[in-house]
Amino acid sequence: MLWTLLLAAVLLLLLQAHLSMCLRGLRSIPPATTSITTATASNTTETTANATATQRLPGAIIIGVRKGGTRALLEMLSLHPGVAVAKAEVHFFNLEEHYHRGLGWYRAQMPLSLPGQLTVEKTPGYFAAPQAPGRVRAMDRGVRLLLIVRDPAERLVSDYTQVLHNRRQRGKLYRPLEDLLLRADGSIDAGYKALQRSLYYQHLGRWLERFPRAQIHVVDGDALVQEPFPELQRAERFLGLPPRIAPSNFYFNSTKGFYCLLPHAGGDRCLDESKGRPHAPLRAGARRKLCRFLREPNRRFFQMVGRTFAWC
Repeated sequence: MLWTLLLAAVLLLLLQAHLSMCLRGLRSIPPATTSITTATASNTTETTANATATQRLPGAIIIGVRKGGTRALLEMLSLHPGVAVAKAEVHFFNLEEHYHRGLGWYRAQMPLSLPGQLTVEKTPGYFAAPQAPGRVRAMDRGVRLLLIVRDPAERLVSDYTQVLHNRRQRGKLYRPLEDLLLRADGSIDAGYKALQRSLYYQHLGRWLERFPRAQIHVVDGDALVQEPFPELQRAERFLGLPPRIAPSNFYFNSTKGFYCLLPHAGGDRCLDESKGRPHAPLRAGARRKLCRFLREPNRRFFQMVGRTFAWC
């Protein structure tokens, strides 16, 4: 009987010792386990949030004009938290090799956007491309279109200047502007491509065959450079966006000579050095001829959009 009691006591002591060791082991688990669990939960939440972001076809497209301020307009619209912009020009509707890749390829070029955000793409080559209006309508007849225009004479000179700069960078020669703009007899050569792009009424006519006028918002590119906020307010209303862009989002950079952006997240953002590049020279006599030639095309464009602009 005594031996039984002694054996029971020994077994009890052994069990107590083992239990004590287990408790000490549990207490020794480092607090990092909690932080790991928290981090895992945080990652799960972030993954869930990211899962709602997807690439969507654009609900609005900046269709032109080339050298009219399309990049500035896109960057300014990107200040709005309800807008997701495609940073690169896609050239889907105006280049055959892109268009034949299909809408799946086009969608894959768009930025990730959250539900409720508006995806915006810009390719100024769309405006003058004859096939673009029908193709855009086939994608979405309700898409909203933004057309930014500037003085067509200035636009032509800027267009030429960009081509000249690109040619020089590749070590290639390029004819002077007046040689391209004027015929041998001194008259305007209406076939010059840069001039054709400045005949806004011709191109807008094709878009109006496919879309109602109310679906095309015209932005004054000259005003956007001089006083951007009022133009952005009008663009917000056209796009059905709540007002989120404010005058405090802009400041005039006296060194560059144009407005730069102050996003809500802080910092500042200016357009690259190609913006504001000095124009190639055009003698006063040639400019007067160009302005006289553009007088009638401009008048017809003003009639189409229901407003006038202070152009030459």
